[in-house]
Amino acid sequence: MANIVPEKNINFSVYLEGGDLLGVAEVTLPPFEAMTETVKGAGIAGELDSVVLGHFGSMVVTLNWRNVTDSAIKLLAPRAHNLDLYGALQDYDAGRGEYVVRQIHVFCKAVPKNLDPGKFSVGEMADGSTELEVNYLLLARDGVPRVEMDKFNYIFKVDGTDYLAEVRKALGKS
Repeated sequence: MANIVPEKNINFSVYLEGGDLLGVAEVTLPPFEAMTETVKGAGIAGELDSVVLGHFGSMVVTLNWRNVTDSAIKLLAPRAHNLDLYGALQDYDAGRGEYVVRQIHVFCKAVPKNLDPGKFSVGEMADGSTELEVNYLLLARDGVPRVEMDKFNYIFKVDGTDYLAEVRKALGKS
């Protein structure tokens, strides 16, 4: 019997425009925070925050740099940049007593918001960062698309179900 325990990230790589390997220290992915509106009135016992189907607030990906690099400067160009993040995840199959390596792939199209070049300190890293506003994100596990969000094209898919298909149709965008 399988008893899979998700453990940790083994390592990751980040590529710019499908080729250049970026030397980042860590990446913080954006949360999916739904846009909401408070609903109250007849038929509702109180108030609730109702989500706007397939719509999300600002989504920022943050790349943390050890030192300012050419790549960090390149990402400041005011245009959309394509980022590919590949991670090797470690799970433990307690039923078989073995480790399992799984791939996670995140592709995002994002526009720069901020470059923090960090600090100058003798013998230390600069600890700078770049923040980019994400308008497209695709998350896949082991080569299988699991989440796709495209703000400009009204696409929000989870496990293959497109929750904005009817919205596109209603807007004449199908």
